[in-house]
Amino acid sequence: MVIASDNNIILGSRGSALALTQAELVRRLLRERFPGLRVDISIIRTEGDIDRTSPLSSFGGRGAFVRSIENALLAGEVDVAVHSLKDLPSRLPEGLALGATPVREDPRDALVSRDNLDFQALPPGGIIATGSDRRRIQLCRIRPDLAFCDIRGNIETRIRKVGCDGIEGVVLAWAGLRRLGVELRAARVFDPEEVLPAPCQGALGLECRAGDERVLGILRKVEDLK
Repeated sequence: MVIASDNNIILGSRGSALALTQAELVRRLLRERFPGLRVDISIIRTEGDIDRTSPLSSFGGRGAFVRSIENALLAGEVDVAVHSLKDLPSRLPEGLALGATPVREDPRDALVSRDNLDFQALPPGGIIATGSDRRRIQLCRIRPDLAFCDIRGNIETRIRKVGCDGIEGVVLAWAGLRRLGVELRAARVFDPEEVLPAPCQGALGLECRAGDERVLGILRKVEDLK
């Protein structure tokens, strides 16, 4: 077990490929600014990772992806929680604070489709998979002839569903595809005028204990002010 000290920081992260890629990004930023700092990553399973079939609304929405990591923060088991900022609730639990938001990615949504078809070229009645009501409502306005279904799971799982069970495509955050290096899978990146992205999409949120001045001071050095 890694023990926290003045010379190291423990990052808490989900275990998906995207979450670990994001944690590695934060580790690299911290090491660049503090060459002598040891940065470890602790993988924490959240409610959203354990239950991959029930609708998120049935157990707290996107907060299902952060609560377990926040509990580890409050217990002193990790120093920093690395989140997709859009997963964080607008009001943080007492005792926790948003320490920094490092460099942001492109916030737009993207389509991964069967045979790399553009959104307008998808066949009438085709099924688009998305776990987001926001995306579904906006996409339906563009193509009311399409059908939509819910989907859960990490990016790789969602992409694998394309072409199965009548699913013509899946809509994902372009930032996630870019961070995983699979952006070429996107058949279309939607203009915000077509599909308005979720608030904070593409941004990371580094959460820490509100009174931890050492960690807060370190995180300020990776804050992106643009």
